[in-house]
Amino acid sequence: QVQLVESGGGLVQPGGSLTLSCVPSGDIFSINRQGWYRRAPGKERELVATIVGGGSTKYADSVKGRFIISRDNAKNTVYLQMNSLKPEDTAVYYCNAEPKNGFLPAYWGQGTQVTVSS
Repeated sequence: QVQLVESGGGLVQPGGSLTLSCVPSGDIFSINRQGWYRRAPGKERELVATIVGGGSTKYADSVKGRFIISRDNAKNTVYLQMNSLKPEDTAVYYCNAEPKNGFLPAYWGQGTQVTVSS
């Protein structure tokens, strides 16, 4: 079951930009932390960026200075602005949302493909 829905992926040339969006597919519990993950071909899933309601953010070293994560707390929507894209950024990007109630499972989307190529 899809609980979060990612959009905005596609094919982009190196140096280009894309903005990913993640929206709930239905009612969800109150959210604490949200994040973006990605899995490149032949690699394990890795954490790209996280954000909490207060606005604190963290980024993987590989995307720091190029990507920006933001959040609309009222809509439980999270965005990932990707600039200066590189071929190494090619991956399936997944959205994650962690409920404030730690006994509840996290929400996940099915992913959106981002391909950076000439």
